[in-house]
Amino acid sequence: MDGLIALEPLSISALIFNLLLGIILSVIVAWYYARFGEALSNRIKLAKLLPVLCLIVILVISVIKASLALSLGLVGALSIVRFRTAIKDPEELLYLFMAITIGLGLGADQRLPTVLAVVVILGYLFARRLLTPGLAKSNLYLNVVAQPEDDLFPQINQLLLKHVTSA
Repeated sequence: MDGLIALEPLSISALIFNLLLGIILSVIVAWYYARFGEALSNRIKLAKLLPVLCLIVILVISVIKASLALSLGLVGALSIVRFRTAIKDPEELLYLFMAITIGLGLGADQRLPTVLAVVVILGYLFARRLLTPGLAKSNLYLNVVAQPEDDLFPQINQLLLKHVTSA
């Protein structure tokens, strides 16, 4: 039972180094997402949150990595948390996972694999962007609410087709 409670001391210098490295990596990821992302939502707003998410994950993993009891407590605490906002764009989810993964890697003191993975992933995304520039299409969604008996759809469709290439 002592193995469940015994904590090895958290190295403050390692934590600070991991937090600083996490800021650098996650700011680079956030910049890339804000600059080159194709999500329709407010990319800059989400990009500002990625470094904070990364730092929180680094802290949590650094604290619980040495204790099974703390990790089980964290699972219990997180099981009551429900996120009510759905992630509607897969690209947003990708960058959220990347920030979490950076936090997990650095929190577990896996600095070199984490840095290499971020470099490879961002390198792939950048190369894909350079090699397939024609695939980046901007979509605009327009929601029109009308009563079914109004029969406005043909009129709205004709109006849109005057101003856009496809609707």
